[in-house]
Amino acid sequence: MDDCQLYLISPPHVGGVFPERLARALDAGPVAAFQLRVKEMDQHEIAALATPLQEICATREVAFIVNDSVSLAKRLGADGVHLGQQDGDAREAREILGPDAQIGITCHASRHLAMDAGEAGADYVAFGAFFPTTTKEVEHHAEAEILSWWQGLFELPCVAIGGITPDNCGELVRAGADFIAVSGAVWSGDEATAVKAFTEAIAVARPAD
Repeated sequence: MDDCQLYLISPPHVGGVFPERLARALDAGPVAAFQLRVKEMDQHEIAALATPLQEICATREVAFIVNDSVSLAKRLGADGVHLGQQDGDAREAREILGPDAQIGITCHASRHLAMDAGEAGADYVAFGAFFPTTTKEVEHHAEAEILSWWQGLFELPCVAIGGITPDNCGELVRAGADFIAVSGAVWSGDEATAVKAFTEAIAVARPAD
């Protein structure tokens, strides 16, 4: 198994000092991707807030992913888009964003949805929530077993999401998560300290070669 990597998801508010916080987080340890997840704002406002964040990611070679909106991802020239089950189809997103875009699909705790996403051309599938979370309302609960099942059958990377902390991420890393997606556990406190804690926890949990 390749090394598990950290995938940061933004808090709901990314204005003010958030660009500085993002830079601190990305500088604190290896981060593979950053997802902009901002709700209840129009696209023009989000685009304005996104520009400095996108630049921070680009200078650190961190993938910049837009949540939900293919049109916003296209407008920003983002590295990719993450779609929920009601946000569109991977095939349509690919047509709009092109062959190089990273397209992720939320699959909850469903093996069927994950296989459908893979067949539709997704670049990764996301399972969760694995633990209770206050970041968003949880309708689906996933068990670590689904990560092991996926890894045993498919090459496509899988992301674990939902209530993940440095203290509980170990079982997901051992089960086969390629990426650990986190939000509240990083932004609710000191972001640099949190990223370092995740980096250490992932290293400790990583199976020996």
